[in-house]
Amino acid sequence: MTPVSQVVAAHRALAVAGHGDLVWGHAAVRDPDGAGIWTKAAGWGFEEVTEYRVVLVSPDGDVLAGTGRRHIEYPIHTGILRARPDVGAVVHTHSHAATAFAALDVPLRALDHDGVLFSEPDVPRFRGTGGLIRTAALGADVAAALGDAPAVLLPRHGLVTVGASVGQAVMHAILLDRACRTQLTAMAAGELRSWSDAAECAAKRAACWNPTQIDAGWRYLLRAAGLPEETT
Repeated sequence: MTPVSQVVAAHRALAVAGHGDLVWGHAAVRDPDGAGIWTKAAGWGFEEVTEYRVVLVSPDGDVLAGTGRRHIEYPIHTGILRARPDVGAVVHTHSHAATAFAALDVPLRALDHDGVLFSEPDVPRFRGTGGLIRTAALGADVAAALGDAPAVLLPRHGLVTVGASVGQAVMHAILLDRACRTQLTAMAAGELRSWSDAAECAAKRAACWNPTQIDAGWRYLLRAAGLPEETT
């Protein structure tokens, strides 16, 4: 996939998974030549993204290629990619389940397969602001809160996930949303009594979410979005 096709695939897959929020939220991939990030232009919903609605944004926020405006919160992506050379793609959505769960300020437990990616250790939270991440300093703060984790919750805002590939970053967003929804459902029914401990989390991460399994989920999302099955 080219960077442009990766951006299209990421947004269309997120739309299929129910992560859309009208025209807000965005995914970005690292420019292979170091020019910045490829991401969707502002003003479009996830399901509306095509190759003509993708822009290249410099670390300073200049649109270097493509047509349209950049998103205000581009520093989420540039800040994380600057801090994490292992990351190739970043996703930011306003997942309803993740936002609701973050408001509880309780640990995310591994109640199912999805949760093991974000438990033991607990998924980190960025507590600097619930507002827009619109400056390089705030982007760096989000990256610091993320650390070496696959995701960070932004209380009163949404989620951010990362991956070596765009498929991995998208899958992490979808799985985190599902893990938060499972725990919200369980907590609404009563006190939590059973979840995976650290050893079981580690074993299940290797068995359930190895690269082959992540890729299988990503390929399904591409098919569901009507896109060619390609990997990155």
